Amino acid sequence: MSVARLQEASRPTWAPKVTGPSYRRGDEPGVLHLGLGAFHRAHQALVFERLLGSGDGRWGVHGVGMTRPDLVDCLKAQDGLYAVRVADAHGLKWQVCGALWRLSVAASQRQEVVQAMANPALRWITLTVTEKGYGPELGHLLADGLRLRQAAGAAGVTVASCDNLRGNGQVLQALVLAACPDAPLRDWISRHCAFPCSMVDRIVPAMNAAISEQAQAALGVSDHAALGTEAFWEWVIENRFADPSDAAVLQSAGVQVTDQVHVYEDAKLRMLNGSHSAMALIGAVTGRACISDCIEQPHIRDFITRLIEREVAPHLARTDWRDYRDALLRRFANPHLRHSVHQIATDSSLKIAQRWPPSILGQLGQGGGIDHHALAAAAWLRYGLGHAEDGTPYAIQDPNEAMLRALAAGQQQEPQASVQALLARQELWGSQLPSQSHWVARVGHWHRRILANGMDGAIKQLLQEIA
Repeated sequence: MSVARLQEASRPTWAPKVTGPSYRRGDEPGVLHLGLGAFHRAHQALVFERLLGSGDGRWGVHGVGMTRPDLVDCLKAQDGLYAVRVADAHGLKWQVCGALWRLSVAASQRQEVVQAMANPALRWITLTVTEKGYGPELGHLLADGLRLRQAAGAAGVTVASCDNLRGNGQVLQALVLAACPDAPLRDWISRHCAFPCSMVDRIVPAMNAAISEQAQAALGVSDHAALGTEAFWEWVIENRFADPSDAAVLQSAGVQVTDQVHVYEDAKLRMLNGSHSAMALIGAVTGRACISDCIEQPHIRDFITRLIEREVAPHLARTDWRDYRDALLRRFANPHLRHSVHQIATDSSLKIAQRWPPSILGQLGQGGGIDHHALAAAAWLRYGLGHAEDGTPYAIQDPNEAMLRALAAGQQQEPQASVQALLARQELWGSQLPSQSHWVARVGHWHRRILANGMDGAIKQLLQEIA
């Protein structure tokens, strides 16, 4: 017997079982979102869902996938509906999000996306495109849309990057202005559009079959776009909007509006993302599949706690970092998330450059210890071998995979040479760290311990030796 799909037509089946949209859907969207991945649908889209549920119909979303049509086609077949499982230590709850009102693919429907940016009903453009850095094509896409908007005499919009990039609003504004074909358009964008910086925080594992199966059991319908996430979320955004009244509206939905986004941004990059990278590499090498499998080990939990407390927190301006640390440890331990270490380790060569060096340099500048970061760097070199300690191979998904494998290949015969070769790469560590002899020495020390005693053994030794 076939199971009905999650759609408006199947509402009588799923609506009695789960919280879902009770508002009218399908008017002109007020938000266009670029980058229709799992993170947006489990984060900003749910904020917009909350606003729509409050009776403010201006926050429907035109969701744009950037390249592949698979997800867009799936969501179109479901009338833009999808289920989200929110899990914490207290249990699970499901909701159906209805914030997606229109769907497009930028690669194949570029003109449709550009035209949508000129719609007078549109008020916001949001982005979760990449944390690898923006390319010029994105700037031209946005500039073309805003040029049509200017020509149509429409009002300016808020263009909010939600990507894991430092100063993301400033970076995006510079990209768009550089893509403008003439000075009048640059002037119009500068005067009428706002590019706030923002920080977003929620752990969202990749879509998987298990979540789809659980969604079907909970809703009584099939959902090929179902997601799982955690209860915790943060959205901190700069108080800079095309419509200043949006600040109070967002605050009513739980968004934090501030002039100090960088304070939260730094804490997230170094505390959450930095420790995530360390655990992902440790987990991959030791054959642990998920972050919760790592943090449930007392020695890894102690290592991550000390990494945050001793080497990261002293260089942060976030005053409530202890509360944030405690929340992070609870989040990492969430058994429902099953957040893959290999998913987090993807593109490490692009991520680590933002996440580790500022804390390491801060410690070196104050004469503080750097051993926790040094062991993490040594774990990265060991990770480059492409197999766990029990011999199980794993894929290295990284644009610099060939380089990482080459640097790792000789580490058992010439460990110090491999360490020095990795740490000499300025594109990974910046211009200052490669010349820090103490840093190179400590990474070499813990790398030798990892090779001699295994990853777990090296971590336990660090905890014993550095009280």
